[in-house]
Amino acid sequence: MKQFLPLILDLAGKEVVIFGGGKVGERKALFFSGAAEVTVISRDFTSSLEGHYKDGKIKLIKVKDLNDNESLRYMKNAFIVIPATSDAILNDNIASIAEKNGKLVNRVDDMGDVIVPSVIRQGDIVIGISTLGHSPALSKFIRQRLEDVITPQFAQMARLQNEFREMLKTQVKDQKERSEILWNIINDNDVWEAFNESYEKAYKLALKHIVQDRKTL
Repeated sequence: MKQFLPLILDLAGKEVVIFGGGKVGERKALFFSGAAEVTVISRDFTSSLEGHYKDGKIKLIKVKDLNDNESLRYMKNAFIVIPATSDAILNDNIASIAEKNGKLVNRVDDMGDVIVPSVIRQGDIVIGISTLGHSPALSKFIRQRLEDVITPQFAQMARLQNEFREMLKTQVKDQKERSEILWNIINDNDVWEAFNESYEKAYKLALKHIVQDRKTL
């Protein structure tokens, strides 16, 4: 029985190898492009994949047929292998070869080692939503609901919190006191509303907490 744990991974310099250049392979390639080194292996490719190849964002390898040795050779340096062809038997075989050689596998038609979540991004905030592959529609529904809640102001607050956290390290020795100040900034409605006008205004309002909160803590 598989046991999944949500993680945020640094894929810089790691290779994701996708077998299949159709719409499914395209979706996977676009998801990982920019975060990992993406290689797509297929007989044919969508126009979008070809465009990303021309822009230098992904690598394409055109093949006629794949035997086991060739599949293994193409995934030799892969961190994640994604069988995304239109042939279910071929996908099973590619997944089997990958698993036997210690590769993480993301399946598009079954439960693999890696599940690609529905993702919300706002600046440094990254939220992944998954139903463990049981209901992609529900994952999408939840993401759409949360997108109405996690507004661009959250990204600005993340930036402000990081800047104040570094500032407080030099001004406030007590870690508990630093945490209280940062928490009070997060709970200040005036700071949140100020983001609608400018980041600078919100920053100035947050500065007051360094003086005011230290008097009461």
